[in-house]
Amino acid sequence: MLAIAKSCGVLGLDGNIIEVEVNISKGFPSFEIVGLPDTAVREAKERVKAAVFNSGYKFPSNKIIVNLAPADIKKEGAIYDLPIALGILAADNQWPKQYLENIVTCGELSLDGRVREINGILPMAVHLKEKEQKKFMVPFNNKEEGALVKGVEIYPVSTLKEAVDHILNIKKLAAFKGSLGGSQGQGENLGDFSEVKGQKAVKRAMEIAAAGGHNLLLIGPPGTGKSMLAKRFASILPPLTYDETLEVSKIFSVAGLLRKTGLFSKRPFRAPHHTVSYGGLVGGGRIPKPGEISLAHKGVLFLDELPEFSRDVLEVLRQPLEDREIVISRVSGSIKYPADFILVSSMNPCPCGFYNSPTTQCSCSLSKVDKYRGKISGPLLDRLDIHIEVPAVKFNELMGDDIKEESSEDILKRVIKAREIQFDRYKDNDSIDYNSRLSGKILKSCCNLDGESKALLETAFNNLGLSARAYDKILKVARTIADLEGSENIQMNHVAEAIQYRSLDSNYWNR
Repeated sequence: MLAIAKSCGVLGLDGNIIEVEVNISKGFPSFEIVGLPDTAVREAKERVKAAVFNSGYKFPSNKIIVNLAPADIKKEGAIYDLPIALGILAADNQWPKQYLENIVTCGELSLDGRVREINGILPMAVHLKEKEQKKFMVPFNNKEEGALVKGVEIYPVSTLKEAVDHILNIKKLAAFKGSLGGSQGQGENLGDFSEVKGQKAVKRAMEIAAAGGHNLLLIGPPGTGKSMLAKRFASILPPLTYDETLEVSKIFSVAGLLRKTGLFSKRPFRAPHHTVSYGGLVGGGRIPKPGEISLAHKGVLFLDELPEFSRDVLEVLRQPLEDREIVISRVSGSIKYPADFILVSSMNPCPCGFYNSPTTQCSCSLSKVDKYRGKISGPLLDRLDIHIEVPAVKFNELMGDDIKEESSEDILKRVIKAREIQFDRYKDNDSIDYNSRLSGKILKSCCNLDGESKALLETAFNNLGLSARAYDKILKVARTIADLEGSENIQMNHVAEAIQYRSLDSNYWNR
């Protein structure tokens, strides 16, 4: 007897409908699963057999072949346990075909027949909606996540018996009605810029970075507030659009970090420790999962104490910073994850942190300073649009309780206004939404300079020894500064300020 149950898998961030074909025939008792299953899928044989028996059903003592189609797609994880069990029961008891053809099921089975939660329910539900599959049976603990997608009926089950009773119309389950949730995000409790005393120049640089989507490097001695400022950067980024919200939430769903708290409504803020591995940062593993750069998609990736990270780990950032995606290749194939983030990094000027400090003498030798700075390569430094020194805060600024610091909300209003100008300018170009993405002919057409501005930029280019990439970065940052001021054209003062944010290329970095 043949029975077919529908299930769904995830490859990268994309769902795939999988047909679980079960054939039971006469012959020596055996149980085989084919269709490129991994170890976890092959081990389903033992879990399914025990779950069926302990749920009070008879397990057939015949030859059982389970085919997961299409057979050329790698099947991973324990998500096919439930549809395999239902397919076996349908084939053995000769259920009518229509019982399983109108519902998609997934879930891991425990040995006693309970249905365990799994990862990736959100991208599965999105895919089923696109394929007009209206009914989706999911583990009970995944019901809120599945219900985030409107247009798909979510039927949560706790046990295999509940699933069977629903399919056989013995005891129908009610479709779960969830809500969008809506306040999840990691940038929500990170403070406000009004809490930071002084550092007006740094706040200005961060406002420019937020407005144009520019990568940022903060450099200064210990205790000047670099980490404090970086953690508040997410508070001046515009809210996620619905499409961005869905995309970010899908990444966290695949990583198993999205459960009952709803869709992401705030920009992600990821701050991995400097001991993070290559795979932890970019993603990977036997079954490739999103790394920190993908979890920071549409948000902020903060790398504190940048030179303390392994150089190999830092160098792998170069391609995602340019392409805004990461491709993880394995023998079985390649998986692409988005990685469109703003990189905010910080570092000391030397190992002790007080190189060129006006108040504290540096204890590092020149060779130590050079070795410390050499951990960050020139190509990576080139990809950081803005370099800003973070000086020590003066005593009168710390004690100035009567000095009212600008709040994140005030800065955010200007950032949103500047981004609206950019969205309007690039509305006919799908690949560009803000200035940091400008390139080629569009960069030239949007960043025209007058004679004085060209002369100033030429002088800076020659004197500072800037690269061609650094030249482009100056133009992009100048364009953002002009947008913040509501200026249609880039003026000389915009170029002058943008050049200041590349001065570390020569004066500070190369001494």
